[in-house]
Amino acid sequence: MRHLLLALTALTLPALAQAQEARPAAPKPAALEADGIPPVPMDLVEATRPYMEFRTAGFVDWDPVTRSMLVATRFGNVSQLHTVKGPGMARRQISFEPEPLRGTYLPGDGTLVVTKDIGGNEFFQLYTLKNGKLNLLTDGKSRNSLSAVSKDGKWIGYSSTRRNGADSDLYVMDPRDPSTNRMVKEVKGGGWAIASFAPSNGAVVVANYVSVTKTDLYWLDLANGAMTAIGNHKKSIAYGGAQFAPDGALWVTSDEGSDFQRLGTLDPKTGKFTPRIPEKKWDVESFDIAEDGSFIAYTVNEAGVSKLRLLDPRTGAVRDVTGLPQGTIGGVEIAPWGAVGLTVSSAKVPADAFSVDPQSLAVTRWTESETGGLDPAVNVEPEFVEVKSFDGEPVSGFLYRPDPAKFPGKRPLIVNIHGGPEGQSTPGFRGRTNYLLNELGVAVFYPNVRGSTGFGKRFVSLDNGPFLRENSVKDIGAFLDRLEADPAIDKDRIAVQGGSYGGYMCYATAIRYGGRFKAADCIVAISNFVTFLENTQSYRRDLRRVEYGDERDPKQRAKLMEISPLTQIDKLSIPLLVVTGANDPRVPKSEADQAVAAVRAKGRTAWHLVGMNEGHGFAKKENADYQFWTELMFWKANLLGEK
Repeated sequence: MRHLLLALTALTLPALAQAQEARPAAPKPAALEADGIPPVPMDLVEATRPYMEFRTAGFVDWDPVTRSMLVATRFGNVSQLHTVKGPGMARRQISFEPEPLRGTYLPGDGTLVVTKDIGGNEFFQLYTLKNGKLNLLTDGKSRNSLSAVSKDGKWIGYSSTRRNGADSDLYVMDPRDPSTNRMVKEVKGGGWAIASFAPSNGAVVVANYVSVTKTDLYWLDLANGAMTAIGNHKKSIAYGGAQFAPDGALWVTSDEGSDFQRLGTLDPKTGKFTPRIPEKKWDVESFDIAEDGSFIAYTVNEAGVSKLRLLDPRTGAVRDVTGLPQGTIGGVEIAPWGAVGLTVSSAKVPADAFSVDPQSLAVTRWTESETGGLDPAVNVEPEFVEVKSFDGEPVSGFLYRPDPAKFPGKRPLIVNIHGGPEGQSTPGFRGRTNYLLNELGVAVFYPNVRGSTGFGKRFVSLDNGPFLRENSVKDIGAFLDRLEADPAIDKDRIAVQGGSYGGYMCYATAIRYGGRFKAADCIVAISNFVTFLENTQSYRRDLRRVEYGDERDPKQRAKLMEISPLTQIDKLSIPLLVVTGANDPRVPKSEADQAVAAVRAKGRTAWHLVGMNEGHGFAKKENADYQFWTELMFWKANLLGEK
């Protein structure tokens, strides 16, 4: 009998192996092109399924009529708008579009104005949404950005490129009557926006974003179109939000006289800024003023961790809201009745909507988003890591380590670099990446290299222009020194990943530190600064020249070419995965095409995943899932050594 069983087993094992090989591959979304990428096996899909099914519910606004919350959440392929009548109550979907929507209610009657693009092209149109139907307010062709709503809800202010496709002229409109639409100021440049309506609606404050360290403010008379500068525009001053209080005072965030953004009042006539809060270190990122002016809610970014505080503008007293999860706060908006609405994301909270009572400071969670049946409490909190770079400059980041009890010994690591570069990696819910941490035992590090926001205007300027650009690449070398010396990190199994500017960093660090990385996953990435600047959409070209350099200047052009990854692509010797959105207005698809072609011309590995219905990053769930499965196959083959 024993010999018979052995014989049967010998016959069965090859059959089992053959059956596994014959298992069908996961269906690829029709809009994805997988060039040089093997099919995704269903085994991988089934193993990761719970991690694909998390949701988020970002707070958007308060309905002034029903007192419901408006949230953005996904039940289908893309995020849509839903209303929530009360804490813990059902999310009722009110928009049903093939693309994501954002929106805002108008004070008074609660007219809902929304924005939507097509396929991630970022040529947003404005609509009103009622009974599931969209009513187009703009021309359907240009790029339109809603930026202000009058206190009485009568008017919206927005910018549009409809005149020539490049300049963001300023418009106002009563959305209930699109015939009231009119241009109030023709401008030059792509950084213009109406920041706030004055209480009388007769004038607006206008902001012209020049760079991350300079925003020029103006007073625009809507009756005659006269626009006058607020303050001295020869100074480099960055302003954040601008909002009028009921008493007519103009509140702004500004870094005048400071390395950080502070909250205070600005005199529109003299341009004098008066700080009104005690914080001197860390940026105030957002604020909102109560309808009766009794308090101001504002958030402070403390090394990437958000803090919510309430200011009494009459006494200067500040109260801390301590009951929120520690993580990242966004979307702060005060309801007409005083409740503070906001979104919180942390390692254990997948971006949910909360409210705060301004009297008691009690915190109420309105939504508890699904996490695919997984317990979010098991997710690891990140560790703050700070090192000194090659020149002594302190740089920091957040390290997520797998559970050492479940995954003892040295662990592989992925260094994931944020975009921007005027951006910042902050603690938050890691979504699909939790599969790497919790199931594969892969550590993930999110660095904030020089040029990141959140650490002051001196720090954010340290990488400006072509002649300082590579210093941020060297910061990654300093992090590698620290991480490779960590006894829990396997220095022989480290990879790099990044998107947008982080995609440039992905290419550049893979070239410079190729001997220390096993593989690179570069997403919507800049491969050549000159071709990028020549081909990015015209409305944003001058804004990017301030950051990266001007390719029209011969000296800068030569340096931009010298530091571009494409120039040094023959030095890239590790396997490469490139992810691209065909409709990307920021980093055009051609940046990926030329990098992939150059790597393959050297006989080296380059997988290329293209979303034909995507822009600057994949927004549709089916595409994002397939991207993650592709990345998992890539990491298994090139980082983990699995075949």
